[in-house]
Amino acid sequence: MQEKFPAFNKKKLRIQKILSSRGYCSRRKAEELIKEGRVKIDGKIATIGDSAREDAGIYIDSKPVGKESKVYLLFNKPLGCVCALRDKKFKTVTDYIKLKQRLFPVGRLDYNTSGLLLLTNDGDFANRIMHPRYEILKTYLVKTNRPVGPKEIARIKGGIYLEDGKTSGLEVKQHSMHLLEVGTHEGRNRIIRRIFDKLGFRVESLKRIRIGNLEIGNLKPAAYRHLREEEKTRIFA
Repeated sequence: MQEKFPAFNKKKLRIQKILSSRGYCSRRKAEELIKEGRVKIDGKIATIGDSAREDAGIYIDSKPVGKESKVYLLFNKPLGCVCALRDKKFKTVTDYIKLKQRLFPVGRLDYNTSGLLLLTNDGDFANRIMHPRYEILKTYLVKTNRPVGPKEIARIKGGIYLEDGKTSGLEVKQHSMHLLEVGTHEGRNRIIRRIFDKLGFRVESLKRIRIGNLEIGNLKPAAYRHLREEEKTRIFA
Protein backbone atom coordinates (compact mmCIF):
# COMPACT_ATOMS: atom_id res chain seq x y z
CA MET A 1 0.00 0.00 0.00
CA GLN A 2 1.45 3.32 -1.05
CA GLU A 3 2.09 5.82 1.75
CA LYS A 4 0.31 9.15 1.43
CA PHE A 5 2.05 12.46 1.96
CA PRO A 6 0.62 15.88 2.84
CA ALA A 7 -0.69 17.84 -0.14
CA PHE A 8 1.74 20.76 -0.11
CA ASN A 9 0.56 22.03 -3.50
CA LYS A 10 -0.12 20.62 -6.92
CA LYS A 11 2.56 22.25 -9.04
CA LYS A 12 5.37 20.07 -10.31
CA LEU A 13 8.95 20.45 -9.10
CA ARG A 14 12.21 18.70 -9.89
CA ILE A 15 12.76 15.61 -7.78
CA GLN A 16 15.97 17.10 -6.36
CA LYS A 17 14.01 20.10 -5.08
CA ILE A 18 11.36 17.92 -3.42
CA LEU A 19 13.90 15.71 -1.66
CA SER A 20 15.72 18.82 -0.47
CA SER A 21 12.54 20.49 0.82
CA ARG A 22 11.53 17.29 2.65
CA GLY A 23 14.84 17.42 4.45
CA TYR A 24 16.22 14.14 3.14
CA CYS A 25 19.45 15.44 1.56
CA SER A 26 20.96 18.25 -0.50
CA ARG A 27 20.02 18.70 -4.16
CA ARG A 28 23.47 17.53 -5.24
CA LYS A 29 23.16 14.34 -3.21
CA ALA A 30 19.66 13.82 -4.60
CA GLU A 31 21.07 13.93 -8.13
CA GLU A 32 23.55 11.20 -7.19
CA LEU A 33 20.78 9.02 -5.80
CA ILE A 34 18.70 9.50 -8.96
CA LYS A 35 21.65 8.63 -11.20
CA GLU A 36 22.18 5.46 -9.15
CA GLY A 37 18.57 4.43 -9.83
CA ARG A 38 17.67 4.42 -6.13
CA VAL A 39 14.77 6.88 -6.36
CA LYS A 40 11.21 5.95 -7.31
CA ILE A 41 8.27 8.29 -7.88
CA ASP A 42 4.86 6.66 -7.48
CA GLY A 43 6.46 3.28 -8.25
CA LYS A 44 8.52 4.41 -11.26
CA ILE A 45 12.34 4.76 -11.23
CA ALA A 46 13.23 8.45 -11.51
CA THR A 47 15.69 9.92 -13.97
CA ILE A 48 17.52 13.26 -13.99
CA GLY A 49 15.12 15.97 -15.15
CA ASP A 50 11.97 14.29 -13.85
CA SER A 51 9.39 16.42 -12.05
CA ALA A 52 6.54 15.54 -9.71
CA ARG A 53 3.92 17.10 -7.48
CA GLU A 54 5.12 18.10 -4.05
CA ASP A 55 2.79 15.51 -2.51
CA ALA A 56 4.06 12.67 -4.72
CA GLY A 57 5.02 9.36 -3.14
CA ILE A 58 8.82 9.25 -3.29
CA TYR A 59 10.85 6.23 -2.23
CA ILE A 60 14.60 5.79 -1.82
CA ASP A 61 15.80 2.21 -1.61
CA SER A 62 12.13 1.21 -1.26
CA LYS A 63 11.68 3.40 1.85
CA PRO A 64 9.19 6.32 1.76
CA VAL A 65 10.54 9.85 2.13
CA GLY A 66 8.18 12.02 4.16
CA LYS A 67 8.51 15.60 5.28
CA GLU A 68 10.52 16.22 8.45
CA SER A 69 10.58 19.26 10.67
CA LYS A 70 13.53 21.47 9.79
CA VAL A 71 16.62 21.36 12.02
CA TYR A 72 19.55 23.80 11.98
CA LEU A 73 22.61 23.03 14.09
CA LEU A 74 25.82 24.90 14.81
CA PHE A 75 28.55 22.34 15.52
CA ASN A 76 32.13 22.89 16.64
CA LYS A 77 33.85 20.21 14.58
CA PRO A 78 36.83 18.70 16.38
CA LEU A 79 39.96 17.46 14.65
CA GLY A 80 40.03 13.85 13.56
CA CYS A 81 36.61 13.41 11.98
CA VAL A 82 35.27 13.76 8.44
CA CYS A 83 32.29 15.63 7.00
CA ALA A 84 30.34 12.63 5.81
CA LEU A 85 27.20 10.73 6.76
CA ARG A 86 29.20 7.50 7.06
CA ASP A 87 32.78 6.40 6.62
CA LYS A 88 34.38 2.96 7.03
CA LYS A 89 37.70 4.34 8.24
CA PHE A 90 37.07 7.58 10.15
CA LYS A 91 34.62 8.95 12.67
CA THR A 92 32.09 11.28 11.03
CA VAL A 93 30.61 14.56 12.22
CA THR A 94 27.15 12.94 12.40
CA ASP A 95 28.47 10.45 14.98
CA TYR A 96 28.42 13.36 17.45
CA ILE A 97 24.81 14.36 16.76
CA LYS A 98 22.21 12.59 18.91
CA LEU A 99 19.02 13.55 17.09
CA LYS A 100 16.49 11.39 15.27
CA GLN A 101 16.41 13.54 12.13
CA ARG A 102 18.69 12.69 9.22
CA LEU A 103 21.06 15.67 9.00
CA PHE A 104 23.85 16.47 6.58
CA PRO A 105 26.78 18.90 6.84
CA VAL A 106 26.62 22.21 4.96
CA GLY A 107 29.88 22.15 3.01
CA ARG A 108 33.02 20.50 4.29
CA LEU A 109 35.90 20.87 6.70
CA ASP A 110 38.95 18.66 6.27
CA TYR A 111 39.88 15.88 8.70
CA ASN A 112 42.60 18.11 10.20
CA THR A 113 40.51 21.33 10.20
CA SER A 114 38.27 22.27 13.12
CA GLY A 115 35.60 24.82 13.86
CA LEU A 116 32.20 26.05 12.78
CA LEU A 117 30.14 23.60 10.76
CA LEU A 118 26.42 23.82 10.11
CA LEU A 119 24.26 20.71 9.86
CA THR A 120 20.67 20.69 8.65
CA ASN A 121 17.98 18.77 6.83
CA ASP A 122 16.95 21.88 4.87
CA GLY A 123 18.50 21.51 1.43
CA ASP A 124 17.47 24.98 0.25
CA PHE A 125 19.14 26.59 3.26
CA ALA A 126 22.31 24.54 2.65
CA ASN A 127 22.34 25.39 -1.05
CA ARG A 128 22.08 29.11 -0.35
CA ILE A 129 25.09 29.00 1.97
CA MET A 130 27.24 26.88 -0.36
CA HIS A 131 26.38 28.40 -3.74
CA PRO A 132 29.02 30.92 -4.94
CA ARG A 133 26.44 33.44 -6.18
CA TYR A 134 25.35 34.24 -2.62
CA GLU A 135 28.95 35.12 -1.65
CA ILE A 136 28.73 33.99 1.98
CA LEU A 137 32.09 34.75 3.60
CA LYS A 138 33.72 31.88 5.51
CA THR A 139 36.39 33.07 7.95
CA TYR A 140 39.24 30.93 9.25
CA LEU A 141 41.83 31.36 11.98
CA VAL A 142 45.17 30.34 10.48
CA LYS A 143 48.35 29.57 12.44
CA THR A 144 51.52 29.36 10.35
CA ASN A 145 54.93 27.81 10.98
CA ARG A 146 56.78 31.11 10.44
CA PRO A 147 56.03 34.85 10.45
CA VAL A 148 53.77 36.26 7.74
CA GLY A 149 54.83 39.70 6.54
CA PRO A 150 53.11 42.61 4.75
CA LYS A 151 54.20 41.40 1.31
CA GLU A 152 52.58 37.99 1.76
CA ILE A 153 49.38 39.57 3.10
CA ALA A 154 49.25 41.88 0.08
CA ARG A 155 49.64 38.87 -2.21
CA ILE A 156 46.83 36.99 -0.47
CA LYS A 157 44.49 39.98 -0.79
CA GLY A 158 45.46 40.48 -4.43
CA GLY A 159 44.84 36.85 -5.37
CA ILE A 160 47.01 33.75 -5.64
CA TYR A 161 47.28 31.61 -8.75
CA LEU A 162 46.45 28.00 -7.89
CA GLU A 163 46.20 25.00 -10.20
CA ASP A 164 42.44 25.53 -10.53
CA GLY A 165 42.55 29.31 -11.07
CA LYS A 166 43.27 32.57 -9.30
CA THR A 167 41.73 33.29 -5.91
CA SER A 168 39.77 36.50 -5.38
CA GLY A 169 37.99 38.53 -2.75
CA LEU A 170 40.02 37.31 0.23
CA GLU A 171 39.93 39.29 3.46
CA VAL A 172 42.87 39.21 5.88
CA LYS A 173 43.18 40.39 9.49
CA GLN A 174 46.48 39.82 11.30
CA HIS A 175 46.47 39.02 15.04
CA SER A 176 50.21 38.29 15.22
CA MET A 177 53.04 37.34 12.87
CA HIS A 178 51.95 33.70 13.08
CA LEU A 179 48.17 34.08 13.49
CA LEU A 180 45.74 35.50 10.92
CA GLU A 181 42.05 35.58 10.08
CA VAL A 182 41.40 34.82 6.42
CA GLY A 183 37.96 35.09 4.87
CA THR A 184 36.92 33.68 1.50
CA HIS A 185 33.70 33.48 -0.50
CA GLU A 186 35.04 30.53 -2.47
CA GLY A 187 34.29 26.90 -1.70
CA ARG A 188 37.22 25.31 -3.49
CA ASN A 189 38.75 22.26 -1.85
CA ARG A 190 41.44 23.05 0.76
CA ILE A 191 41.74 26.60 -0.59
CA ILE A 192 43.24 28.17 2.56
CA ARG A 193 45.91 25.51 2.97
CA ARG A 194 46.78 25.67 -0.73
CA ILE A 195 47.17 29.46 -0.61
CA PHE A 196 49.69 29.31 2.22
CA ASP A 197 51.44 26.31 0.69
CA LYS A 198 51.86 28.32 -2.52
CA LEU A 199 53.53 31.08 -0.51
CA GLY A 200 55.90 28.64 1.17
CA PHE A 201 54.17 28.39 4.55
CA ARG A 202 52.99 25.36 6.48
CA VAL A 203 49.60 25.71 8.16
CA GLU A 204 50.00 24.34 11.68
CA SER A 205 46.34 24.75 12.60
CA LEU A 206 43.20 25.84 10.78
CA LYS A 207 39.87 26.62 12.42
CA ARG A 208 36.72 28.09 10.88
CA ILE A 209 35.35 30.72 13.25
CA ARG A 210 32.63 32.43 11.22
CA ILE A 211 30.13 31.87 8.40
CA GLY A 212 28.64 35.15 7.22
CA ASN A 213 27.79 36.99 10.45
CA LEU A 214 27.38 33.79 12.45
CA GLU A 215 30.24 33.15 14.90
CA ILE A 216 31.29 29.98 16.70
CA GLY A 217 31.62 31.88 19.99
CA ASN A 218 32.59 29.85 23.06
CA LEU A 219 31.03 26.56 21.92
CA LYS A 220 33.31 23.73 23.02
CA PRO A 221 34.84 21.24 20.52
CA ALA A 222 32.46 18.38 19.62
CA ALA A 223 29.51 20.32 21.07
CA TYR A 224 26.51 21.58 19.10
CA ARG A 225 23.43 23.73 19.57
CA HIS A 226 20.31 24.69 17.61
CA LEU A 227 20.39 27.97 15.71
CA ARG A 228 18.08 30.67 16.99
CA GLU A 229 15.56 32.08 14.54
CA GLU A 230 17.40 35.37 14.11
CA GLU A 231 20.67 33.54 13.48
CA LYS A 232 19.26 31.83 10.39
CA THR A 233 18.92 35.20 8.69
CA ARG A 234 22.01 36.76 10.28
CA ILE A 235 24.20 34.48 8.15
CA PHE A 236 22.97 36.23 5.00
CA ALA A 237 22.92 39.81 6.35
